[in-house]
Amino acid sequence: MQYGKRYTILFSAAVCGVFAVLVTGSAVLLKDRQEENLRLDRIKNVLAVAGLTKPGQKLERAETLALFAKNIEPRLVDLKTGDFVADGTDPATYDQRAATSDADRSFAAPENRAGLVRLPKLAIVYLIKDGAGYGGLLLPIEGKGLWSTLYGYLALEQDLNTIRGITYYQHGETPGLGGEVENPRWKAGFHGKKLFGPDGQVAFFVKKGLAGDDPHAVDGISGATITSRGVTYMIDFWMGDHGYGPFLNKFKAGGGGQPGE
Repeated sequence: MQYGKRYTILFSAAVCGVFAVLVTGSAVLLKDRQEENLRLDRIKNVLAVAGLTKPGQKLERAETLALFAKNIEPRLVDLKTGDFVADGTDPATYDQRAATSDADRSFAAPENRAGLVRLPKLAIVYLIKDGAGYGGLLLPIEGKGLWSTLYGYLALEQDLNTIRGITYYQHGETPGLGGEVENPRWKAGFHGKKLFGPDGQVAFFVKKGLAGDDPHAVDGISGATITSRGVTYMIDFWMGDHGYGPFLNKFKAGGGGQPGE
Protein backbone atom coordinates (compact mmCIF):
# COMPACT_ATOMS: atom_id res chain seq x y z
CA MET A 1 0.00 0.00 0.00
CA GLN A 2 1.33 3.40 -0.91
CA TYR A 3 0.54 6.61 0.87
CA GLY A 4 0.54 10.07 -0.60
CA LYS A 5 2.53 13.04 0.64
CA ARG A 6 -0.54 14.53 2.29
CA TYR A 7 -1.07 11.42 4.42
CA THR A 8 2.61 11.36 5.45
CA ILE A 9 2.52 15.02 6.48
CA LEU A 10 -0.70 14.62 8.45
CA PHE A 11 0.54 11.45 10.17
CA SER A 12 3.85 13.11 11.12
CA ALA A 13 2.02 16.15 12.45
CA ALA A 14 -0.29 13.96 14.53
CA VAL A 15 2.62 12.02 16.03
CA CYS A 16 4.48 15.26 16.85
CA GLY A 17 1.32 16.66 18.41
CA VAL A 18 0.83 13.62 20.64
CA PHE A 19 4.42 13.66 21.87
CA ALA A 20 4.29 17.42 22.42
CA VAL A 21 1.26 16.97 24.67
CA LEU A 22 2.98 14.14 26.56
CA VAL A 23 6.19 16.13 27.09
CA THR A 24 4.31 19.27 28.15
CA GLY A 25 2.08 17.30 30.47
CA SER A 26 5.05 15.54 32.06
CA ALA A 27 6.83 18.86 32.62
CA VAL A 28 3.75 20.34 34.31
CA LEU A 29 3.08 17.28 36.45
CA LEU A 30 6.73 16.97 37.53
CA LYS A 31 7.34 20.67 38.18
CA ASP A 32 6.52 20.52 41.89
CA ARG A 33 8.66 17.41 42.34
CA GLN A 34 11.58 19.03 40.51
CA GLU A 35 11.36 22.16 42.65
CA GLU A 36 11.23 20.04 45.81
CA ASN A 37 14.28 18.08 44.66
CA LEU A 38 16.18 21.32 44.05
CA ARG A 39 15.21 22.57 47.51
CA LEU A 40 16.33 19.28 49.06
CA ASP A 41 19.65 19.50 47.21
CA ARG A 42 20.24 23.02 48.56
CA ILE A 43 19.46 21.80 52.07
CA LYS A 44 21.96 18.94 51.69
CA ASN A 45 24.65 21.40 50.59
CA VAL A 46 23.89 23.67 53.53
CA LEU A 47 24.20 20.77 55.97
CA ALA A 48 27.44 19.59 54.36
CA VAL A 49 29.25 22.94 54.42
CA ALA A 50 28.06 23.58 57.96
CA GLY A 51 29.79 20.34 58.95
CA LEU A 52 26.56 18.68 60.02
CA THR A 53 26.94 15.76 57.63
CA LYS A 54 29.99 13.76 56.63
CA PRO A 55 31.26 13.41 53.03
CA GLY A 56 29.33 10.67 51.29
CA GLN A 57 26.81 10.33 54.12
CA LYS A 58 23.43 9.14 52.86
CA LEU A 59 20.30 10.37 54.60
CA GLU A 60 16.66 9.77 53.79
CA ARG A 61 14.56 12.80 52.89
CA ALA A 62 12.85 12.88 56.30
CA GLU A 63 16.21 12.61 58.10
CA THR A 64 17.66 15.44 56.01
CA LEU A 65 14.74 17.77 56.73
CA ALA A 66 14.79 16.92 60.44
CA LEU A 67 18.53 17.59 60.72
CA PHE A 68 18.10 20.91 58.91
CA ALA A 69 15.19 22.01 61.12
CA LYS A 70 17.09 21.12 64.28
CA ASN A 71 20.35 22.87 63.42
CA ILE A 72 19.71 25.56 60.80
CA GLU A 73 17.51 28.65 60.88
CA PRO A 74 17.09 30.46 57.54
CA ARG A 75 16.45 34.20 57.81
CA LEU A 76 15.97 36.97 55.28
CA VAL A 77 17.92 40.21 55.43
CA ASP A 78 17.71 43.49 53.57
CA LEU A 79 20.96 43.42 51.62
CA LYS A 80 21.40 47.20 51.70
CA THR A 81 20.66 47.81 55.39
CA GLY A 82 21.72 44.49 56.85
CA ASP A 83 18.52 44.25 58.91
CA PHE A 84 16.48 41.11 59.35
CA VAL A 85 13.22 41.24 57.38
CA ALA A 86 9.87 39.80 58.40
CA ASP A 87 7.49 40.70 55.58
CA GLY A 88 5.64 37.40 55.39
CA THR A 89 8.05 35.81 52.93
CA ASP A 90 8.90 32.26 53.99
CA PRO A 91 12.72 31.90 54.16
CA ALA A 92 12.37 28.13 53.83
CA THR A 93 11.00 28.45 50.31
CA TYR A 94 12.66 31.71 49.27
CA ASP A 95 14.59 31.41 46.00
CA GLN A 96 17.34 34.02 46.01
CA ARG A 97 18.45 33.24 42.47
CA ALA A 98 14.90 33.73 41.16
CA ALA A 99 14.66 37.02 43.05
CA THR A 100 17.94 38.19 41.50
CA SER A 101 16.44 37.64 38.03
CA ASP A 102 13.25 39.54 38.91
CA ALA A 103 13.51 43.27 38.24
CA ASP A 104 10.95 44.03 40.96
CA ARG A 105 12.83 42.06 43.60
CA SER A 106 16.38 43.08 42.72
CA PHE A 107 18.53 46.09 41.87
CA ALA A 108 21.51 46.82 39.66
CA ALA A 109 24.82 45.76 41.18
CA PRO A 110 27.58 48.35 41.49
CA GLU A 111 30.66 47.84 39.33
CA ASN A 112 32.44 44.76 40.58
CA ARG A 113 35.07 42.18 39.64
CA ALA A 114 32.81 39.24 40.51
CA GLY A 115 30.80 39.72 37.32
CA LEU A 116 27.52 40.33 39.15
CA VAL A 117 24.88 42.28 37.24
CA ARG A 118 21.96 42.37 39.68
CA LEU A 119 21.55 41.76 43.41
CA PRO A 120 18.47 40.60 45.33
CA LYS A 121 16.78 43.12 47.60
CA LEU A 122 16.34 40.33 50.12
CA ALA A 123 19.15 37.86 50.73
CA ILE A 124 18.98 34.66 52.71
CA VAL A 125 21.32 33.81 55.57
CA TYR A 126 21.45 30.56 57.50
CA LEU A 127 22.06 30.70 61.23
CA ILE A 128 23.76 27.61 62.61
CA LYS A 129 22.02 26.91 65.92
CA ASP A 130 23.98 26.31 69.10
CA GLY A 131 21.67 25.92 72.07
CA ALA A 132 19.85 29.18 72.70
CA GLY A 133 22.25 31.15 70.52
CA TYR A 134 24.08 30.54 67.28
CA GLY A 135 27.32 28.78 66.40
CA GLY A 136 28.02 30.41 63.07
CA LEU A 137 26.56 31.59 59.80
CA LEU A 138 26.23 30.23 56.32
CA LEU A 139 25.95 32.61 53.36
CA PRO A 140 25.16 32.02 49.68
CA ILE A 141 27.82 33.33 47.28
CA GLU A 142 28.07 33.52 43.51
CA GLY A 143 30.28 35.01 40.84
CA LYS A 144 31.86 34.47 37.46
CA GLY A 145 34.58 31.93 36.81
CA LEU A 146 36.12 31.24 33.42
CA TRP A 147 33.13 29.68 31.64
CA SER A 148 30.26 30.03 34.05
CA THR A 149 28.70 31.52 37.13
CA LEU A 150 29.65 29.57 40.23
CA TYR A 151 27.00 29.16 42.94
CA GLY A 152 27.95 28.07 46.43
CA TYR A 153 27.87 28.59 50.17
CA LEU A 154 30.45 29.99 52.57
CA ALA A 155 30.19 28.96 56.23
CA LEU A 156 31.65 31.08 59.04
CA GLU A 157 32.44 30.27 62.64
CA GLN A 158 30.82 32.18 65.50
CA ASP A 159 33.44 34.97 65.34
CA LEU A 160 32.21 35.71 61.77
CA ASN A 161 35.83 35.91 60.64
CA THR A 162 37.03 32.29 60.61
CA ILE A 163 35.96 30.22 57.62
CA ARG A 164 34.22 27.00 58.57
CA GLY A 165 33.87 25.64 55.05
CA ILE A 166 32.93 26.31 51.44
CA THR A 167 31.08 24.41 48.74
CA TYR A 168 30.01 25.01 45.15
CA TYR A 169 26.86 23.21 44.14
CA GLN A 170 26.56 24.46 40.53
CA HIS A 171 29.05 25.65 37.94
CA GLY A 172 30.23 24.97 34.39
CA GLU A 173 34.00 25.13 34.86
CA THR A 174 36.35 22.73 33.08
CA PRO A 175 36.66 19.32 34.79
CA GLY A 176 40.17 18.83 36.17
CA LEU A 177 40.90 22.56 36.03
CA GLY A 178 38.37 25.12 37.28
CA GLY A 179 36.11 22.21 38.15
CA GLU A 180 38.53 21.48 41.02
CA VAL A 181 36.43 23.88 43.11
CA GLU A 182 34.53 20.67 43.93
CA ASN A 183 37.66 18.83 45.09
CA PRO A 184 37.34 18.02 48.82
CA ARG A 185 41.10 18.44 49.31
CA TRP A 186 41.03 21.98 47.90
CA LYS A 187 37.91 22.92 49.86
CA ALA A 188 39.51 21.61 53.07
CA GLY A 189 42.16 24.33 52.73
CA PHE A 190 39.55 26.98 53.56
CA HIS A 191 38.88 25.63 57.04
CA GLY A 192 40.31 27.96 59.69
CA LYS A 193 41.33 30.71 57.29
CA LYS A 194 40.53 34.32 58.20
CA LEU A 195 38.30 36.57 56.10
CA PHE A 196 39.24 39.99 57.44
CA GLY A 197 42.51 41.77 58.11
CA PRO A 198 43.34 43.96 61.14
CA ASP A 199 41.72 46.94 59.40
CA GLY A 200 38.39 45.13 59.14
CA GLN A 201 38.58 44.87 55.36
CA VAL A 202 38.27 41.60 53.43
CA ALA A 203 41.78 40.15 53.19
CA PHE A 204 41.04 36.60 52.02
CA PHE A 205 42.24 35.51 48.57
CA VAL A 206 43.12 32.48 46.47
CA LYS A 207 46.86 32.69 45.93
CA LYS A 208 48.58 31.84 42.68
CA GLY A 209 50.65 28.89 43.82
CA LEU A 210 50.92 27.64 47.38
CA ALA A 211 49.47 29.70 50.22
CA GLY A 212 51.83 28.34 52.86
CA ASP A 213 50.96 29.54 56.36
CA ASP A 214 49.24 32.74 55.19
CA PRO A 215 46.10 32.91 57.41
CA HIS A 216 44.17 34.77 54.70
CA ALA A 217 44.96 32.60 51.66
CA VAL A 218 44.39 29.18 50.14
CA ASP A 219 46.30 27.43 47.38
CA GLY A 220 45.48 28.42 43.84
CA ILE A 221 43.98 25.84 41.48
CA SER A 222 46.68 24.65 39.10
CA GLY A 223 45.87 25.61 35.50
CA ALA A 224 42.77 27.58 36.54
CA THR A 225 43.99 31.10 37.24
CA ILE A 226 40.78 32.80 36.10
CA THR A 227 38.56 30.51 38.15
CA SER A 228 40.82 31.07 41.18
CA ARG A 229 40.52 34.82 40.73
CA GLY A 230 36.77 34.43 40.41
CA VAL A 231 36.60 32.76 43.82
CA THR A 232 38.68 35.60 45.30
CA TYR A 233 36.51 38.26 43.69
CA MET A 234 33.17 36.77 44.73
CA ILE A 235 34.24 36.33 48.36
CA ASP A 236 35.63 39.86 48.40
CA PHE A 237 32.33 41.19 47.04
CA TRP A 238 29.88 39.21 49.15
CA MET A 239 31.75 39.80 52.41
CA GLY A 240 32.14 43.51 51.62
CA ASP A 241 30.00 46.63 51.84
CA HIS A 242 27.76 45.78 48.86
CA GLY A 243 27.18 42.19 49.94
CA TYR A 244 26.67 40.80 53.43
CA GLY A 245 28.99 43.38 55.02
CA PRO A 246 26.23 45.56 56.54
CA PHE A 247 24.52 42.47 57.97
CA LEU A 248 27.75 41.05 59.40
CA ASN A 249 28.60 44.36 61.08
CA LYS A 250 25.17 44.60 62.71
CA PHE A 251 25.18 40.97 63.72
CA LYS A 252 28.61 41.34 65.34
CA ALA A 253 27.40 44.39 67.24
CA GLY A 254 24.28 42.58 68.42
CA GLY A 255 21.98 44.70 66.28
CA GLY A 256 21.16 41.90 63.89
CA GLY A 257 19.08 40.01 66.41
CA GLN A 258 19.46 36.43 67.55
CA PRO A 259 17.88 33.23 66.29
CA GLY A 260 14.16 33.18 66.84
CA GLU A 261 13.76 36.95 67.32
